[in-house]
Amino acid sequence: MTEATTTTTAPTATRILRGPDQKGWFWGTGRRKTAVARVRVKGGTGAIEVNGKDFAEFFVEERDRGTIMNVLEKTGLKGKVDVKVNANGGGTTGQCGATLLGLGRAVMSFDSTLEPILRENGFLSRDSRKVERKKYGQSGARRRYQFSKR
Repeated sequence: MTEATTTTTAPTATRILRGPDQKGWFWGTGRRKTAVARVRVKGGTGAIEVNGKDFAEFFVEERDRGTIMNVLEKTGLKGKVDVKVNANGGGTTGQCGATLLGLGRAVMSFDSTLEPILRENGFLSRDSRKVERKKYGQSGARRRYQFSKR
């Protein structure tokens, strides 16, 4: 009698990360509300450009600049990578949130050893909240028309 030997291999949970493109940029896409940000990261001097403008010129709110710079500070890449962002749709807060997620994904693609830091700080979590739709018979999503007894 012959014994059939079967080998079972457990599926490995490997994340497929895309490498750099032909020009050496690592890509990441972020979304928030209706905003979409396509972020590119490459080793460099620390220049950050958003839609062809300087980072501080595009995001005028200190809160938005601090949120985005937090990713580079926590990962230790501040001043070591160049970042280019194409953001469209939504408003400034939505574009900031989209840029935050896109930058987190691009940094993870750039250096996958930083993934625990990015996950721990919530830079890889998508904020799925959207604007609630207006309902009929109401003046807004939840606001009702004023009730009059007489």
